[in-house]
Amino acid sequence: MKVVILAGGLGTRLAEETRLVPKPMVEIGGKPILWHIMKYYAYYGFDDFIILTGYKSHIIKDYFINYYTRYSDITVDMDINSVKLHQSRHEPWKVTMLYTGEETMTGSRIKKAQHYIGDETFMLTYGDGLSDIDLNTLLDRHKKTGKFLTLSAVQPSGKFGALDIDKDGLVHTFKEKPQGDGQWINGGFMVCESQVFDYIDDGRDDVIFEQEPLMNLAKDKMLNSYKHNGFWYAMDTLKGKNDLNGFWKTSKAPWAKWL
Repeated sequence: MKVVILAGGLGTRLAEETRLVPKPMVEIGGKPILWHIMKYYAYYGFDDFIILTGYKSHIIKDYFINYYTRYSDITVDMDINSVKLHQSRHEPWKVTMLYTGEETMTGSRIKKAQHYIGDETFMLTYGDGLSDIDLNTLLDRHKKTGKFLTLSAVQPSGKFGALDIDKDGLVHTFKEKPQGDGQWINGGFMVCESQVFDYIDDGRDDVIFEQEPLMNLAKDKMLNSYKHNGFWYAMDTLKGKNDLNGFWKTSKAPWAKWL
């Protein structure tokens, strides 16, 4: 089963990093967050990837083209102009990279992958989010519903501490990172049937997947959710990057199941 990863946005909220590299290439523990996402899917046996690139797409392409030499031991003999590869550290992945345009919106990017997917069921996620969701359970739940799309519903932590205050101003409880306002949001990690492509207008670059396509799927009762109460984190800002690096450095990275 193919895994489609949206990796073409500008990442303006993380401009400190994305001036130099596309957001999915921002590093967590010395490896791009895109690598972490792919390692997670591969852990569950999903290792055929389609990466939808856009902004600074050449950096993503160069990374995978040079992956073998990047993580392997090599000897360069400059006298005879030869390169010898020693111990090879590689991944058993198939990686297709599609340039979908710098200004293209998410829905239109996905539509451009239709030719490579055909009538198959496929996975879909964003190139900036990590989770410990059980992908096999997600897929099983999707198959049982008969719907065209199942998304992972998550409840992100609140950005600020929450106080329980009585009428006299006394604080009874304090929670540093409460579960937000109780609303479920789309956390990515989706399973799609090929009929999803029918909900995305062809020949356009301005279709936002999270608007008309998902709204119309819901209207047709073809949009299902899988509630995930475990770890989920989106790298939206520099703080998000630092938090994820903190998880990694302290060996408390819930997504790193391959370790």
